[in-house]
Formats: sequence, structure tokens, C-alpha cells
Amino acid sequence: MITTSTRLEGIGEYYFSQKLRAIEALNKGGADVINLGIGSPDGPPHPDVIAALQRESARPNVHAYQGYKGIAPLREAMAAWYLRWYRVTLDPAVEILPLIGSKEGILHVCMTYLSEGDAALVPNPGYPTYRSAVQLAGGRCIDYTLTEAGGWMPDFEALEATDLSRVKLMWVNYPHMPTGQLPSDGLFQRLVAFGKKHDILICHDNPYSFILNHQPQSLLAVPGAKEVAIELNSLSKSHNMAGWRVGMLCGAEARINEVLRFKSNMDSGMFQPLQSAAVAALELGGEWHEALNATYRERREHVYALLDHLQCRYNRAQAGLFVWARIPERYRDGYALSDAVLDGARVFITPGGIFGSEGNNYIRVSLCSPVARLEAALDRIQKLLPA
Repeated sequence: MITTSTRLEGIGEYYFSQKLRAIEALNKGGADVINLGIGSPDGPPHPDVIAALQRESARPNVHAYQGYKGIAPLREAMAAWYLRWYRVTLDPAVEILPLIGSKEGILHVCMTYLSEGDAALVPNPGYPTYRSAVQLAGGRCIDYTLTEAGGWMPDFEALEATDLSRVKLMWVNYPHMPTGQLPSDGLFQRLVAFGKKHDILICHDNPYSFILNHQPQSLLAVPGAKEVAIELNSLSKSHNMAGWRVGMLCGAEARINEVLRFKSNMDSGMFQPLQSAAVAALELGGEWHEALNATYRERREHVYALLDHLQCRYNRAQAGLFVWARIPERYRDGYALSDAVLDGARVFITPGGIFGSEGNNYIRVSLCSPVARLEAALDRIQKLLPA
């Protein structure tokens, strides 16, 4: 009998992969589900980015395998972008590794540093891929709890009381997904100090820093951070390029070389015209981000109205592509509210429990739908699910 690897034990299919199939089945039956669950930007990249891809793709000599570290102009553009927006100096030759989307980088990092029996600190609630990547690498997840009362920040006193003897990595993510929480003053400094004290590599996942946030921040801006931290970033959200799969890993030369040892055995580099188009994206000015955020601000007001009707409570100071909201007490958990809205109004919103047990009493609504679609969602909910 053919069996799957033990590394898949306890790891199911990604939640959204399953849910999209269920929604597709409903749509085939004529339901026309309005999907407000997934944070996939629905707009195109800047015209200059598309033009660069078209122009470069027409060249005859750009279709071969590419170098494992990406083309030099891309790494140089990434370094210039970090200096311009985050005030972080990176050596493009040795401190940046382009990725085929930052999600692959999460697994690369776990596979590079975790052996059987090693552990990683994983936020609860947090991006589910952190947990699955740790487990696929043979590591053990140790949750660190984030709560609304604690401002969705790590409790360092609780962490200090935890057995950290086998912990090699700590996954952090600010602006935080799913809660939209921005980093508090001094948080990044405390994370770097914590990593140094316990010889833990702090892995900061930073794809949301430009969305509804007027001050993008990088963990690597903290003095001495490169000694103990790496940072993943992406063009998916900041430049409407989710399907293009362009990300980056930034850190000290030694860390980049270590991850490259694994990554170079997994792929053969990114299509060169995509890399050239990414250069054009990274060179865009602030007016691009301002226009993008104006769109999301308008949409967010409609999401607020939807959540108000559902009697959910939320913080207006959130950043990122979603609104995170606490459900009213009449619902058992976020799954119950999500099911009620899907069954009753054919609108899908994400139950917070998929991000960990601390998200059970919350839901998350995406801003990645046009205003007309958001208005239609509210209209359905008001008619079919009276307050």
C-alpha cells in the first residue's frame, strides 16, 4: 500500500485551498458567493511594471535558466528600496536573496535551520504557514500567545519562563497578520535583544508594511539586528503582484548563504523578465502607495459597515489588507458566524480560528474586493441576516 510521508502527519490541506473548492462548487450551482476571505489584491500592477514584462519577454536571450541569487539589477533595486523606505543598508551582492514569493522562503528557512527535535516559537494567532513549515521541516511548534488585551504583542515574561533549550527560530510578523496590529514602540529592539540572549534566530515576515500604514518599518533597522535576525518581504501586497511570485530574504551574508544551500537544490531561479519587471516596481514613487491605500481606505469603510451590522467589534488602527473583528457573544465562535453568513447570505468571511486557538472569537474580512462587491455583500447580509 502506498502511504504518505510521516512529515505530513498532522498537516492538512491549506484551509483556503479547501474553502475555494467548496465556494467553486457553490458557484457552479448558481450561488454567486462573494468571497471576502482571501487577501489577494484584485488590481493590476503599475502600467510601467507590465510594460517592462512585455518588453523584456520579447527579447530572445532571456528564457534560459537563471542564477540562483537573481540578477544583479534586482538585488540592487531591492537594496535601494530598503534604504529608501526602511532606512536599512543592505549589500546587494551578499545580503539579499530573491525568492519565488516569500511563502517559499518560510519553508526554506525552516528546512535550513530545523532538525528533528528542534523547536520554533510560533505566534497564536498567526499565519498558518509558519506552523506547517516548522512541522514539515521536522521541528516542533511552541506557541506564544498573542491577545487583544496584550495588544497582540509577545509576552516576553512568559517567553522567558518557557523552556527555550531547543528553540532555534522565532517567527514574528508586524504589521501582524491576521490582527493588523502595528509594532509597538520598542518591540523590535526587544525582539533583537531576546534573540541575542537566547541564541534564537528572529524571523520577521514583513509583507504588509506598506498597506494602510504611513510609516513602513523593518526589524533590520534595529542596530545589531543582522547578528540575530532575518527578514522576509514581498511585492505581492505592496505592488499588486501576488501572482507574479516575487519576494526576498534579507539578512547577514552568512544567513543568506545558509538558506541558499537549501534553496539552490529546490529551484532554478525566477524568469528573468519577471525580475526586470520587479525592478520597475521597486523604483515606483510614493504616489503608487498613496493611490493604492486610497482604494483600500474607501473599501475599509464599507467593511466597517458590514461588521457593524454583524455587531462585531474592531480596532480602526489596523494596517494591512484585512479587518480583524471580535464576534458578538451569541455566536459560538468565528466558524459559526462565518458559516451563518455563507449559508444565509452567500458571503464568505474568514473564521479567526484558522490562525490559532486565540483567534476563535474573531473573524477576518478582506479588503480585496471592489466597492460594488462590498456593497452587494452588505445588502445581502442586511436582507438575509437581520441584526
